[in-house]
Amino acid sequence: MAKHISNMDQLQAALMPTMIKMVDKLAERVYETLNYFLQQYYNSYDPKSYRRQYDFLRSAVKVEPKVKGSKVTASVFIDTESMDNYYNATGYQVASWANQGLHGGLNTNSKTPHVWDDTMRETVENGELLKLAVEYLRSKGFSVRA
Repeated sequence: MAKHISNMDQLQAALMPTMIKMVDKLAERVYETLNYFLQQYYNSYDPKSYRRQYDFLRSAVKVEPKVKGSKVTASVFIDTESMDNYYNATGYQVASWANQGLHGGLNTNSKTPHVWDDTMRETVENGELLKLAVEYLRSKGFSVRA
């Protein structure tokens, strides 16, 4: 059914449901990629001197899209405040080490991913999110050139 749109506010209102769903799909892709690299981080090292609590493995968070004025935003992040089982390190420190490829601040000479940087490289920097956005909009009938 065709909609009659006579001003920018009506256009924005008509596009908003599509934008919310698209942003949710893009955030889901970042969340999945982050979880992949978190798992790779855990797989890259087998500690001999301590038993893992897996707080960092379960620290990824995806916040549902929110409308802020004319923008739709969503967040994906590592919840460092939920990681409180570490001895002599904060959750933030553990996440920082993981982004440097370190385990407990140590270089284990393993093929350890840089968790957050690798997530950004595989979603934003390589154009994956842009490609997914274009595909999504086209699937909804929008003509998009990229």
